[in-house]
Amino acid sequence: MEFFHSLPPMSNTLYVDVLPSSWMPGVTATSFITMAMAIWYTTSRVKFIDKDEQLIIEGLTEQTVIHGPKVVFLPLFIKACETKKALSLGPLEYCVIQNTLSGDQRVQVGPQILYLQPYDSIIQQHGKDKRTAKSLKANEFVRLVDNRTGKVRVERGEQGCIVPGPHEVWMDGDKCQAMELQVFEYIKIQDIRTGAVRTERGEKLVFLNEFEDFMGNKKVAVEVDEETAVLVRNKRSGQQHLVTKKMLFVPSSDEEILEVRRIIKLADYEACIVRDKTGKDNFYFGRNNEERSFFLPPHSEIVKLLWSRGRRRERRDLTIKTIDLRPMYMSFEFNCRTNDNVELVLEGSFFWEIVDLQAMVQYTNDTTGDICNHARSRFIELVSKVTLQEFMLQFNVIAEKVHQSDDSDFYEQRGVKIHSLEVTGYHCAERSTAEILEAIIQETTNRMNRLQQQESENEVQLKQIRGDIEEEKARRELLDIQTANSNARSKMEGLAESERVKSFLEALGESF
Repeated sequence: MEFFHSLPPMSNTLYVDVLPSSWMPGVTATSFITMAMAIWYTTSRVKFIDKDEQLIIEGLTEQTVIHGPKVVFLPLFIKACETKKALSLGPLEYCVIQNTLSGDQRVQVGPQILYLQPYDSIIQQHGKDKRTAKSLKANEFVRLVDNRTGKVRVERGEQGCIVPGPHEVWMDGDKCQAMELQVFEYIKIQDIRTGAVRTERGEKLVFLNEFEDFMGNKKVAVEVDEETAVLVRNKRSGQQHLVTKKMLFVPSSDEEILEVRRIIKLADYEACIVRDKTGKDNFYFGRNNEERSFFLPPHSEIVKLLWSRGRRRERRDLTIKTIDLRPMYMSFEFNCRTNDNVELVLEGSFFWEIVDLQAMVQYTNDTTGDICNHARSRFIELVSKVTLQEFMLQFNVIAEKVHQSDDSDFYEQRGVKIHSLEVTGYHCAERSTAEILEAIIQETTNRMNRLQQQESENEVQLKQIRGDIEEEKARRELLDIQTANSNARSKMEGLAESERVKSFLEALGESF
């Protein structure tokens, strides 16, 4: 009897017959060795495959895959074999498989136990076989682009498992949030394929289409009311217009908000200058009812005046947009030199007013600087004609002459009026001269204090003498009154005595 039997022609499985035990004593050593090798060879060709495993056999001409559970006897002639675990995919998992012969790719989605077919291999991502599908909420969406065809697919929530195709990739890298718009919000969306722009306003959820993108963040609509207007440019025609109709304004797809303009309000004493698109200056005065409140028209701007500031007007950075027409004070400080070559620093103030705004704008672009510079020239001219002592005695007179005796039309030409000019203080520029002047002033002050003290003492003595005089007058009046009273008393007594004598004589005459 033969020890090994081959399978039928269509099978590569070998069967082993074991000899009866009655034959064992007659078996030679060579037969035992041959039998052992046959048993080892046979057992090494047997593979046991579990339920979650598969056996991949590389034959001489083709690849064979056997899924478990099975017991498999390997063919006699093979290149290699390998037992692999089947891939377990969960509900939100998938994998991409490529056939190495045809190059085709396919997607397998869980939940399942995945068994590979012949010549299949798993395309790994980040070193992993399994990939995670996307789960979308109500305000989420994803876009997938097919790298083979270029077609874009959009999936919007709510969906539990979004799986890309074998050639699809996430266009935005991950899930995207839909734009949540409230009733007062809007956003612009551009189709990057055609360049078309659309505007979406709330209240809604906005999802992007295949080739769309948000143009910036969402914006708040403008509340146009009595004090608010919107300057809008139409990007298709290039024209500007001002929206003043009361509404919740949202620009259209072709419109762009250039500026939100507040109404300009002028008090009765205020004015402003508006320059239009032709360069003409228009003057608005608060005292005129039709001009006291207005919106700045398109292509117009408020003219800004740049005036000098500081006591010496050394910095020209004071920007004026609304002009105050009320009289106002303005301080100054500048140097001048007397006839005896003493340099003084004068301090003072103007009380001035704008009376003709058009003339001011026409003739000067620095009103405060021109006023102070002209006054300084006048002070230098007048102070140079007097000595220090004369200046100290009549500096107020000199200050009055600076603007009242000015024969030029400098101020009138510039539309301003100087009501008064006062010198509030002065000191010498040089320290040594200042010390001398301080000593003179101190001596003058001491002399005035002494005179004041003497006048006070004289006034006290005069008051005392006047008091004595008044006292003597009072005494004389008292004596006159006492004398008059004594005379009156004597007179009354004499009259009383004469009445008694008269009565006595009358009685005596009647007796006789």
